[in-house]
Amino acid sequence: MRAKKEEVEALLNSISNLKKTVKICSFCFNPFEGEGELCPICSDPRRDKSLLCIVSNETDLSAIEKTKKYNGFYFILGGTISALKKADIKKLRIKELEERIKNRSEIKEIIIALNPTTEGEATALYLERILKPFGKKITRLGRGLPVGAELEYADEETLSSALEGRR
Repeated sequence: MRAKKEEVEALLNSISNLKKTVKICSFCFNPFEGEGELCPICSDPRRDKSLLCIVSNETDLSAIEKTKKYNGFYFILGGTISALKKADIKKLRIKELEERIKNRSEIKEIIIALNPTTEGEATALYLERILKPFGKKITRLGRGLPVGAELEYADEETLSSALEGRR
């Protein structure tokens, strides 16, 4: 309320331009600014076409990209399934995901990169069941102790996951 009229108008113009300039990638559903229908990740010819990483949202994609350890493609699911709300399934991009996998024979491995929460686990199990008929390798992110953690302070679930996922 105390802002100058010019500042408010500049903010409104920025919001209006944002809607005009930001597009959603037609392959992975990542928002981007630029030309064409594909985001910079999906239009990069150096990416590994045999890998598809499924994430819940854009921030998860960004977190994985920051590691610079993954060089495949992504698919933003648009959320997760609540264990008790089957209606959540309709909100996810399941049909689009199936189409991507069906139409891209070069995909060899599907990485399910969802949070290790109840909703993430329910969604991962659902996806594994849906994607199994495609005959692709389906993997999930490893779980366990973070770097620098002390064993004595880790909870039982984390320790169990660390023991099961040891290499």
